Amino acid sequence: MLVSRLAAFLMAALLAATAPPARAGERDRLNACQALVDRAAQSQKPTEAATGPDDPQLQHCRQIIGEWTLRDSRMSVDEQGRPLR
Repeated sequence: MLVSRLAAFLMAALLAATAPPARAGERDRLNACQALVDRAAQSQKPTEAATGPDDPQLQHCRQIIGEWTLRDSRMSVDEQGRPLR
């Protein structure tokens, strides 16, 4: 019984130590998407921006940015827990 509890504790500790925080990965993805959208906006000519089809990756990044914008608009604190208003 003690061995099984110790094994469970060690497994949980190993998972906690090796699993990256979810927020950091999500924020990294958001930052990468913002950079991709910025580069795409700078590289396109004005006529292409209005008529040209978007790259699927660019569309996905715009969706991620939109979701973050909606999520952040509903939050009352920032990433450090300080009130926004």
